[in-house]
Amino acid sequence: MDKDALRHELKTKLMQMSGGDRVKKSKVICEHIIGSDVFRQAAVVMAYLSLPHEVDTTPVILYAWQCGKTVAVPKVSWEQRHMIPVEIKSLETGLKADDKGLRNPVNGTPVPFEEIDLVLTPGLGFDEQGNRLGRGGAYYDRFFVAHKITAARWGLAFSEQLCDTIPHDDDDVPVDAVVTEQGIRICSEKSCKHGGK
Repeated sequence: MDKDALRHELKTKLMQMSGGDRVKKSKVICEHIIGSDVFRQAAVVMAYLSLPHEVDTTPVILYAWQCGKTVAVPKVSWEQRHMIPVEIKSLETGLKADDKGLRNPVNGTPVPFEEIDLVLTPGLGFDEQGNRLGRGGAYYDRFFVAHKITAARWGLAFSEQLCDTIPHDDDDVPVDAVVTEQGIRICSEKSCKHGGK
């Protein structure tokens, strides 16, 4: 199956999930993250601001603040087709939803790439090798390649988004682990070195 057909299939699956299911599974996924050594040891966590059908990262963000961690999120420039991590200190203010429905920080202090310890990565689908199917913009692939990202890269997904195989090429950057409501699946040794369980 090619990427476009798989995207359509996965989007349909996500739309068919009930809101209650998404909330319940998101909570469990966040609990897996919060309970991991990687998260506990991280001083700077980069999360994403969830779209309605994605795994909701709100519990992780709130808990990270409670623990005194720095939380960064992507500030996306659609014109320049890239994103930079900026620190946020609230989910109530300083964010503006764009025409795609994505909440983007209005301001925010850029976070040095090398200081990030864990990147929570969205995606439409993942396979057991950590290959990721995004929405087609390649923002995360370029982000991981272009900068000194030594952080553990964890993909977040509902079990419905797991695939046997994700089509990929040399420009696609895999994640080190995939977190679903069923637990943390380690995909590379790098994640273990960061304390994955």
